[in-house]
Amino acid sequence: MSSLSLAVRDSSTMLRRNLLHARRYPSLTLNLLLTPVMLLLLFVYIFGGTMSGGAGRSAYIAYIVPGILLMTVGSTVVGTAVSVATDMNEGIIARFRTMAIHRGSVLFGHVVGSVLQAVISVVLVGAVGVAMGFRSTDATALEWLAAFGLLALFALAVTWIAVGMGMGSPNAEAASNNAMPLILLPLISSAFVPLHSMPGWFQPIAQYQPFTPAIETLRGLLLGTEIGNNWWIALAWCLGLSLLGHRWSKAQFDRDPV
Repeated sequence: MSSLSLAVRDSSTMLRRNLLHARRYPSLTLNLLLTPVMLLLLFVYIFGGTMSGGAGRSAYIAYIVPGILLMTVGSTVVGTAVSVATDMNEGIIARFRTMAIHRGSVLFGHVVGSVLQAVISVVLVGAVGVAMGFRSTDATALEWLAAFGLLALFALAVTWIAVGMGMGSPNAEAASNNAMPLILLPLISSAFVPLHSMPGWFQPIAQYQPFTPAIETLRGLLLGTEIGNNWWIALAWCLGLSLLGHRWSKAQFDRDPV
């Protein structure tokens, strides 16, 4: 069997393993999925009238949904960090290191499984947004495809970071805590309010982070707002985080156990 065939076969096996774990223990994914849904309900129905600045809840839900979709990605992959840390703590990763399998398949199984779960979660949260009144009538089929591609690429980037966090954590609780920035960063981005409405000293914090350019790009694709240079900044963040997370995760996986 060629090296490529071996990699595909073993990666498929590891993917099935992780999807079975997600199906048998859905509580973690569902609990993480509740966070963006509850924030969407809270900000639209409780704060929407005030946050919209008089434009109405329908205008605010159109503004907030792109940010909530990116937050959904960040929330979902926290479960990946916990899953990886659990595997490390229970010794199964050490066992996989000794088996005659493609070494990268263990990591790729976690990553692909997490990206699939993130995409499904985005679809579910998006459906909640549509039920609440979100509409994107001006977006073309190509823009919808680009928006979906951005969400998938962003999910891949933060998943690799989550895998690295999980492998570097001593237990599942520590992994969950280490991955909390993936949930908190959208809260200090342009997801809920425009950057210009923030205090001047705080704007750089909200602007120079991965979620804000991705949110502005997604908002432009779905709502027709100005994207500017946010698209290539978002792409650079995705590629950079993917490379960093992959190298970090691989270095920890290849490291000899102490």
